[in-house]
Amino acid sequence: MRQDDRGPFEQALQRARVAAYRPGEFVGQESFMTAGEIRALAVRAGIGSGAAVLDLCCGVAGPGRFVTRELGCDYLGVDASASAVALARDRAGDLPCRFAVAQVPPLPAGSFDVVLLLETMLAFADKDALVRAVAAALAPGGRFAFTLEEGSPLTPDERAAMPDADTVWLTPLAEMIAILERAGLDVTWHEDHSRAHRATAQALAAALAADAPAIAAQIGRRALDELLAAHQLWIEWLGARRARKLALIAEVSGPAGGR
Repeated sequence: MRQDDRGPFEQALQRARVAAYRPGEFVGQESFMTAGEIRALAVRAGIGSGAAVLDLCCGVAGPGRFVTRELGCDYLGVDASASAVALARDRAGDLPCRFAVAQVPPLPAGSFDVVLLLETMLAFADKDALVRAVAAALAPGGRFAFTLEEGSPLTPDERAAMPDADTVWLTPLAEMIAILERAGLDVTWHEDHSRAHRATAQALAAALAADAPAIAAQIGRRALDELLAAHQLWIEWLGARRARKLALIAEVSGPAGGR
């Protein structure tokens, strides 16, 4: 479901999200990733003190705030939702995080060592335009660290079953690699997290169902039912290998990347 006012949504789901993750693994993420997966991807991408990091579609920036606190960096988070960015700013406290409200693409001006895109690649129907913009924003030797919902496009029946199907654009891995290469980015690493993310989706679905009366009272029964339906579809698709959840890093292949 879409939520322009993210405050009530975040508050309604907080208890279930905390319950679904093992201790220490929930850091405010709005996805199936764990804190350990977020940190490992950030480290592999070279995020550390002094690194200029652009976090696209950051939402309330749980992962971004976590990475900044754990590893240190010059962090800029961007999201189209003004209410999500307001929450991110408030929750960042004294962390050296900056935020901006903007549609992506285009990307903010500047040159970045790392561009992050976590659990949101599927929302972009035109991945070529996005990846070209990412490549243009990366400094020489820069890295694009992202997650990919991998698979063939949804069938008409699958689109009918998935809430907000206009934000669910699966992409085969070979096609994603070709898109990256056209923009001047070479995949240097990828890892399959499908099994772990299916387990997380199951835990989240169970926690949401257990707290259903309280959640429905805050966001409405229809919104909760759509959320549960989406989780169930991901559980089925990941279990049947209809879709995979991958983490990838692609590096600028030349001094000017895709510019």
